[in-house]
Amino acid sequence: MNKIHWLNSHLIAVIPVFIAVNLAAMLVYSLNISAVAMPFVLGIIAAGLVDLDHGLSGKIKNILITIVAFTISAFGAQISLNNPLYFALMMTLFTFVFTMMGALGQRYSTIAFGTLIVALYTSLTYLPQTQWYINPVMIVCGTLLYSVSSVLTYLFFPRYKVDEYLANAYLALADYLDGKSKFFDPDEAESAEQLQLELSGLNSRVIDAFNLCRQSLFYRLGGQHRHSKTSRLIRYYYAAQDIHERASSSHFDYRKLVKKLQNSDLIFRIQRLLELQADDCRDIAQAILQRKAYQPKQRLQRAAAGIDASFSYFIEHSPNSSQLENLRTVIGNLKSILWQLLFLGKESNEIQDSFSRIITTNRIRGLREIAAAIHSHLTLQSPLFRHAVRLSLVVLGCCIIANALALERGYWVLLTAIFVCQPNYSATKKRLRERILGTLVGVFLGSLLPYFMATLEAKLGLLVITSTLFFYFKNKNYSFSTCFITIQVLICFDISGFDIYGAMWPRVIDTLIGAALAWWAVSYLWPDWKYMKIGKIIHRSIQNNARYLLYIMAQLQFGEKNHVNYRIVRLAAHESAAELNTLIGNMNSEPQKYQRYLSNGFQLLKQNYCLLGYISALGAFRHSMGKHGDDKYFLTALYPAAREFIAILQQLDHLPQAQFDQKMMNISERLGAETDEHFSSPSQLQQDRVLRQQLNMMTQLLPGLYQTVHKQLKLEQSMQD
Repeated sequence: MNKIHWLNSHLIAVIPVFIAVNLAAMLVYSLNISAVAMPFVLGIIAAGLVDLDHGLSGKIKNILITIVAFTISAFGAQISLNNPLYFALMMTLFTFVFTMMGALGQRYSTIAFGTLIVALYTSLTYLPQTQWYINPVMIVCGTLLYSVSSVLTYLFFPRYKVDEYLANAYLALADYLDGKSKFFDPDEAESAEQLQLELSGLNSRVIDAFNLCRQSLFYRLGGQHRHSKTSRLIRYYYAAQDIHERASSSHFDYRKLVKKLQNSDLIFRIQRLLELQADDCRDIAQAILQRKAYQPKQRLQRAAAGIDASFSYFIEHSPNSSQLENLRTVIGNLKSILWQLLFLGKESNEIQDSFSRIITTNRIRGLREIAAAIHSHLTLQSPLFRHAVRLSLVVLGCCIIANALALERGYWVLLTAIFVCQPNYSATKKRLRERILGTLVGVFLGSLLPYFMATLEAKLGLLVITSTLFFYFKNKNYSFSTCFITIQVLICFDISGFDIYGAMWPRVIDTLIGAALAWWAVSYLWPDWKYMKIGKIIHRSIQNNARYLLYIMAQLQFGEKNHVNYRIVRLAAHESAAELNTLIGNMNSEPQKYQRYLSNGFQLLKQNYCLLGYISALGAFRHSMGKHGDDKYFLTALYPAAREFIAILQQLDHLPQAQFDQKMMNISERLGAETDEHFSSPSQLQQDRVLRQQLNMMTQLLPGLYQTVHKQLKLEQSMQD
């Protein structure tokens, strides 16, 4: 398999639908069942939409749940079709319940969405002259056919999806390292704030990629690492996490450092090594996808040796430079990243002893936890609940319009609205444009089909091609995928004996009506701008930063442990920072609506990410620090100052100014105390200086963060008043 480089993850992902639709085409041709080709193929499409990445047992469990859910949905929709009122009420209830299933996690939300789509597919393929049970049975048969193809594909390519997620994590990490390298470019010194915002966005991409990778590892491997291939995946995942912590560290004001060293080759060597490490992360991604062993480039070690020589020269000629310690910590981080890359280049599959061997993810078990998870979202403050109510009303409106106007194939309105209506305005607007464009192009191309498809064989062959291309572009380009599914639907109509020209304009008109309803709903039914509370997100982010720092200080006192709890806390801090970045990004896409918030929001984003960088620096540095339980200066000054700082973070949004000033004074007094050399070894003295430097930088950042947070709270309060 290592030799089949062209067979990448994108192609492997469409193999199940390619096989299933081919088999369906053969059955339609050989059994002469063209009249039921559409529900048969739509059953395959629906099953493909809910196909999740799991191990074999998890995949079989998903298939069983899917078949039961699809059967109930298809027969329920079919039975209620003769009564428009019952159908409208059933679809409205299905929409609300299935959307709320998103509170239980990806598996249930994906299957629930597919179940809703099956009800719509049943209504779209209904014909009065057809036996009532035929369409539901054919949809379920299509689901079974795809499921068998999916299991067979899994047996041949059991790891392709987890490999893809892991490779994407390294690609995102490479982009992050490239973004970080720009901070060491003397020509970009004046653009530090803009670079900080760009880096925050890149950090969000890294965290999203890590989350997908972690979930895939959890579901596919179940925490069991008995095989060498499994150990290799875990090893790469943990290494990526540690590289990210090193790279996200902030030790000082980069602008000042770069200005002072702009004529030194050392700053260019640092930038170059970061860029080389980014290139090697891309090499790791390619090695993962091609199932090859990763080989670190020799120039990495040469570049590291060059930095050592340049730094030694700098020390020799500038022994009293104020930047020595800053440079030492930066170079130390770069060498740690290099060590991780070299470690991955070894053939050994052993996981480092300090690594926890457990992959964790949020998982809800039991009826009590399910009820609690759903109940926690039963408020308009929950985006999931707002989307569920909004989408349910859209579905009800679509059903009323389809029946009141007696639209031919009117449930296309409903299908379009469900696919287009997203949880927020920006995503809906983007999906709306892509859906309309794809439909128009698909209808135009579909109108040419009769000139090229004279035989049933040609039509079935094109049916296979368009179905496969729909899945290939499903997550890459929604306009393309809509175009191909439109052509596929027209082909199905033609195969079933309908006039495709008679189906074209209803498809366009229904798409426009459904898109318009979706746009109206997200614009006027509990619009996002009424609920986008930056203050709430920044509060959660600061709380997670406080927990992250607390874990680090505990490990500095009692010894470094790279266990799973630490990784969970670190991930939570980065996830909440990414959530804030996403929120600001969504608001920035509609600046006219959020102009009162944006300026302060960007300031919060920069300050929060800067704080996270300072904390990450301590997290990365703890690897090289011993226990501080017997270090008097740490116990009497640094640790109490850090705990005071953590306490401020935990109360930041409701702490009165006078108390804040007093606590800041307490921290400054503790950090201002000099190290007592009588009680500290030389190595501890050095470590204490680094720790004090990071705490000082965090303390200098805190007054600005305090003012920005309280300004944001006042802005949001004024909007409510």
